[in-house]
Order: sequence, then structure tokens, then C-alpha cells
Amino acid sequence: MVAGSERTWRIALRAVFAVAVLLTVLCVALLLAAIRNDRAISANMGTAYATVEQVSFDRAIIRYETPDGIAHSPANGVLYPEGLAAGDLVWIEYDTTDPDLARVAGRDASLTLLPLGTMLLFTWLVAGPLIWWIRRNVSAAAAPAPEGAKTEATHPA
Repeated sequence: MVAGSERTWRIALRAVFAVAVLLTVLCVALLLAAIRNDRAISANMGTAYATVEQVSFDRAIIRYETPDGIAHSPANGVLYPEGLAAGDLVWIEYDTTDPDLARVAGRDASLTLLPLGTMLLFTWLVAGPLIWWIRRNVSAAAAPAPEGAKTEATHPA
């Protein structure tokens, strides 16, 4: 019974640690992707006025026209859409080699630091004490029973 309990605690420990590490890796990957997108836009920058057509909690859909007269509406919306409202006219920067990659002018990857940092902080504020508590239970489950203690398996009643 003790071995099963110890095994369960060890599995729980690994699961909590794995989830916390996975969230950390995802946050770092998101930051690196934002930096990569910003570099791509900066390397081949075009600018235009765009009309905000739709805003949801995670993105804003825009429509703009490039100098060649082609209208673009990036399927994933615009990067860093905070504070936009439908109908707004905003200055954007876009990658001339990939016009679907656009951001609101003057905004960059540094805007992702606060939400990602907060996510990491809360992840580890929850995972840290939980890992400590589970490790304590693993140690308790692994500790040998005192010599004087009788169990039903060794001394049936």
C-alpha cells in the first residue's frame, strides 16, 4: 500500500512539474515568435492606414491597401491590437514580402512581456508550493514504518 501511495505522489509531482515547464516553454516561444515577427516587419517595412473592421478579445481584423492598390485583410488580424475599436483608422506597419503580417505602428514585442511575465509568475506561484507539498508527501510515503507498528499483512488479527 505504501509503495502505491508513493508512486501516486511521484506521478503527481512529475505531472505538476511537466505542466509548469510546458507553460514556461510556451510563454518563451510566444515571446520569441513576437520578436521574430517584429524583425520581419522591420526588415521589409511598409506603412499604411488601416480600418479596424472587427475586434474580439484576442485580435482585431483590419483592412488596408498597399501602394500597388491591393486590399489586404490579414486572417489572423493585427499584432498588438489592444485599445482598438471597430471603425478606427490606425497607422500600421507591415512586412512588404508578407502583407498579412502587420502591427499597429509604434507597438512591438515588448508589449508581450507583461502578460507573459504575469502568466509565468502565477504558474510558478502555484506550481512551486504544490511541488514542495507533493515532495513532502512523497517523503512521508517513502519513509519506513516504525519497528513497533503492526500491519495486517504481517500479523493478521
